[in-house]
Amino acid sequence: MSYQWPTLTDWLEQIAPAFYQQGYVVLEQAIPAKLCWQLYQDVQRQSLKAAGVGRQGLHQLDQQVRRDHTAWLDSDNPVQQQYLQQMALLQQDMNQRCFLGLIDFEAHYARYQQGDFYQKHLDAFVGRSNRVLSSVCYLNTPEQGGELVLYDEQDQLLTTIQPKAGTLVIFESCRFPHEVLPASETRYSIAGWFRHNSSIQGQIDPSQ
Repeated sequence: MSYQWPTLTDWLEQIAPAFYQQGYVVLEQAIPAKLCWQLYQDVQRQSLKAAGVGRQGLHQLDQQVRRDHTAWLDSDNPVQQQYLQQMALLQQDMNQRCFLGLIDFEAHYARYQQGDFYQKHLDAFVGRSNRVLSSVCYLNTPEQGGELVLYDEQDQLLTTIQPKAGTLVIFESCRFPHEVLPASETRYSIAGWFRHNSSIQGQIDPSQ
C-alpha cells in the first residue's frame, strides 16, 4: 500500500493568491504522494507524548482543552528534512509574494486517536507572538471525525476541513480561531508555524 496522486508542480503558485485574498488556503495533494506516505510511516515509529497547553512556566497538560499527542520534527531525520525543505520553499515564496518577513519554521507530528480533540483557540495574539502563519498537513484520510474548523474574526463558522492525506492548510495565526473536532479513528498530521522573528522583547515565543 502507498499513496498515489500526480505531483503538483505549481503548488506554490496556487497558495499565495488564495491566501492573499482571504487569509487562508486549503490545497489538496500539495505535497508529493511518496513523501506523504513516508511521513505517514515515519510518524508511526515516533514516540509521541501528550501535548500540553500554555507557555513556558505555565505549560501544563489539560485534557479538557486538548488530547492529542505530538513529537517535534527533526532536521536530522531524512524524511522529516524533506518536509522541512518543502516548507522552506513555501516560506521563501510567501515572503516574495506577500512580503511577510518569515525567517523561521517549526513543526511537530500530531496524532488524534478516537475521542481526541483540541478546543477552539488562537495560535497567536497580535503584539504578543511572532507566529505569522499556521500550517496543517494531513498524513492520512480518516473516514470521519477529526475535522479542522476555522472561524472568522467575529467567531462565525468559516469552513470545516476534512482530513485528507496530502492536503495542506495555511492560515494567519492571529486571525482565525480554530478547533479540531473529536476523532473517530486515528488521524495523523503535521502542525507547523512560520515566524517573522525568533523572539519578542528578548523572549522566545515557545510553542503551545
